[in-house]
Amino acid sequence: MRALRTVQSRGPFERALNVGHGVHLGIAIGLVLAAASATVTNVAYLREHDAAASLPALSLRRPLQSLQLLLRDRGWMLGFAMESGGFASYAAALALAPLAVVQSVGAGGIGVLAYVSSRIGGRRLRRPQSIGVAISVLGLLLLGVSLAKNSGGGGRGSIGAIAAWLGGTAALALLVLLLGRRRGLLAVAFGIAGGLLFSIGDFSTKLATQGGAHFGFVVTLIIGYTLGTSCLQLGYQRGAALTVAGLATLCTNAMPIAAGTIVLHEPVPSGALGAARVLAYIAVTAGAILLAARDTGTRDQSSSPVAHASAPVPAGE
Repeated sequence: MRALRTVQSRGPFERALNVGHGVHLGIAIGLVLAAASATVTNVAYLREHDAAASLPALSLRRPLQSLQLLLRDRGWMLGFAMESGGFASYAAALALAPLAVVQSVGAGGIGVLAYVSSRIGGRRLRRPQSIGVAISVLGLLLLGVSLAKNSGGGGRGSIGAIAAWLGGTAALALLVLLLGRRRGLLAVAFGIAGGLLFSIGDFSTKLATQGGAHFGFVVTLIIGYTLGTSCLQLGYQRGAALTVAGLATLCTNAMPIAAGTIVLHEPVPSGALGAARVLAYIAVTAGAILLAARDTGTRDQSSSPVAHASAPVPAGE
């Protein structure tokens, strides 16, 4: 009966690709799609950062004007198109593999962000960032090892628990923005808040792919991604790409990993494979922290014209 409930809790695509033994075919395909999504999305973040940093000041108080500025910039549109393509791969991965597994691959993608950022900017990574890249790669290897035996896709979770998780995440994002404004660390705050809001969209995407009543979470999917994208663009005008996008990537992946285990009850393998899975989660998260920690101890800074404008950007924008 337990095996039957596990199969029924999976999405329709997961059930169709269940090969019965060894590594679940859907999970294997999902991992490839997740890796592709992580690579494309992090390169897109860099393109969006460079474009947003060169634009006049964006503001949440002037959303239509800010949107026009972004849509008229070819560089930003290219980055957004790449990010949209990455999301399509991500959604397909979630339809095939457990949420925690997909997000772990996404967290490892911050290594791509650090590498491409150093190449484009012509700057060598500092020692913590280099270590972060190595740890992220190690985490992905451990994740692959942990998939030597399929452990199932988890359940659907209760509506009450899901609503509490989404509401708590939104409240935490708001608190981060308020604290960032008070302490003058808006780049860091926008990065963290953007990541938290993106995590709402990511979690909602997994729920929507389960079908049935959970398809209604498309609404929170749209809200989370829209607000998350807005925070990210504002953060790009106030800080370095590795800081803003790095912190966003950390939160975007860490929160759904926890949600998959706590809310959806996605199982962790037992024995050595279970230990490898847990170490993989820890490694990709630790690697993300090291990569994103470069400028978090300093005040907001940006090489964009906005940072050097005579009139400062209002803190609440």
